[in-house]
Order: sequence, then structure tokens, then C-alpha cells
Amino acid sequence: MPNAEKLAKKQVYFEKLIDLCVNSKSALIVHNDNVTSRQWQDIRMELRGMATVLCGKNTMIRKALSLGHDRHPEVGMDNLRAAVMGNIGFIFAQDCSLDDIREVLKKHRKTSAAKVGQTSLVDMNLPVGPTGMDPSQTAFFQALNIGTKIVKGQIELVSEFPILKIGERVSASAAVLLGKLSVRPFEYGVEVRQVYQDASVFDAAVLDIKDSVLIQKFLNGVANMAAFSREIGIPTEAGLPHAFGNAFRNVAALVADVDYTFKEVETVKQFLENPDAYAAANPVAASGGGAADAAAPAAKKEEAKAVEEEEEEDMDFDLFG
Repeated sequence: MPNAEKLAKKQVYFEKLIDLCVNSKSALIVHNDNVTSRQWQDIRMELRGMATVLCGKNTMIRKALSLGHDRHPEVGMDNLRAAVMGNIGFIFAQDCSLDDIREVLKKHRKTSAAKVGQTSLVDMNLPVGPTGMDPSQTAFFQALNIGTKIVKGQIELVSEFPILKIGERVSASAAVLLGKLSVRPFEYGVEVRQVYQDASVFDAAVLDIKDSVLIQKFLNGVANMAAFSREIGIPTEAGLPHAFGNAFRNVAALVADVDYTFKEVETVKQFLENPDAYAAANPVAASGGGAADAAAPAAKKEEAKAVEEEEEEDMDFDLFG
């Protein structure tokens, strides 16, 4: 009987996971190392009605996803199955966006003290100045070779000291010292690692890309396409504005000196007849032209000076040595 109950529970779990993968628009794959049950409870309560949280053993998750892939190969559960590694869970978005879920996860983070043998997650330096500890506790600083002095009955650090480094294990002396200083350097919470959406799995860093970045990349691609199409002479939708612009400039150049006009070229002919009006309407171009005009006389002076020097050298030349 117990085996039958276990099998029934497993089947219910399989069906639930498959249903969520098929009917949810997207999901977050999260890692929950060092996350307390209280944190998960608070997260579930806040996401109730908006998203569904589902965790379980990796063997059960892989089995469910394998069965689901056989039934619904178009959903991409095989890609999701390949991402099942470590202490993971799923948060399926239903009536909210993925950004809404991430905001909820940020609220439920918990600070933690450093423990002996634990791998440091942060770089941390002890600042210069008073520590609030009495002189009888200098042994902890001496064990770490930290320079100290006694000022007004308490220990002060002479210089800044790096006590934690990312990837290194926390020593016993460092853990005790941080505890006495009431410093809790680590912060734990549910970490979003990957995203499952549209039958594919990708890194969560994609969610931090702003719309402005995507728009700029798209515009750069359009510009490249327009340049490429113009170069090889094949018309494309991206290159049409440039083609029409070049055609208009050619037409304007042709009718500039003849007694013929049309509405679109009238403004151009007015500027050609009155360059001062063009300079007033385009101050940047005018300033650039002024700089060029100012540079032209200087260049002419340099050229004239070079010619004079050459003539002097010719006059000093003695044919009979």
C-alpha cells in the first residue's frame, strides 16, 4: 500500500510539472542553496495567484520532463531537462511577468554570518579605525597578522585589511573575528540562473537587457543591411530611403542651373541663390565652413613661404663652384 501511495504521488507530481510546462507562458529556473524554508514560504505566499513554485528531486524532475517531451515534443522539455543540475526549482509565471517574480525574490533575502570552511561569496576589507573591542581581544587580530593599536581603551586598526576574498574559504580566526565585530557579510536568497520560454532555455542575464539596447542593435543591423544592399546594387527595403535621397540630390543638381523647378526642389534653389540664408539655417555647417575658410589662407601662406625658400636656394647655387 505505501508503494502504491508513493507511485500515485509521483504520478500527480509528473502531471503537474508537465501541465505547467505546457500551459505556462514562461518560467524561471532558480537555485536555492542556503535558502531557508521560511524564505520559500514567504515567496510562495506573495506569488500566490500570480505564479506557481515547484521544487522536487532532480530524478523526479528529469523523469517528468522525459515523459512530457514524449507527449509534447514541441514544448522543448528536452532543453529544460538538460538544465536540471544542482539544487534547483521552478517558478512558472501565469498572471505576471518574469520581472515581477524577480522583484519578489529580491525582497526575500537573508544576511548570514561567515562560517568556518565556507567559501566566501564576497570581497570584504576591515576598515581603518576603532573596532569597539577591548584590548584583551588582540589575539584574534594577531592570528590574522592585522596591525592594531590601543586608543582610548579599545582596539583600532592601523590600516585596511582584506579579510574575505571571493572563492577562498573562511578561516576559523576570520569567522570568530567577524562574529565579534557583529558583521554578517553574506546574503542568501533564491538565485535566478536561467529562463525557460518559447521551448528554449537561456541565461537569465538576457532579462537585464534594456529595450534601448535592443532597439540600437536592431537599428545597427538595418544600417548594415542598407549599406550592403547599396554596395552590391540590390534594392532592399532598408536601402530605399538612401536610394531615394541620392536620386533627389542628383535631380536637384540637374535643375539647379536651368529654368525649371518643382515643389520639392524650391527650397534647395533658394539656398543656392542666397548662401547666407543657408548659413543661418545650418549654423553647425556654417561654423565648419568658416573654420575651413580660415584654414585656407594659412595653408596658402605656408605654400608661398615654401616657394620663396626654394627660390632662395636656387639663387645661392653657383654653377662654376
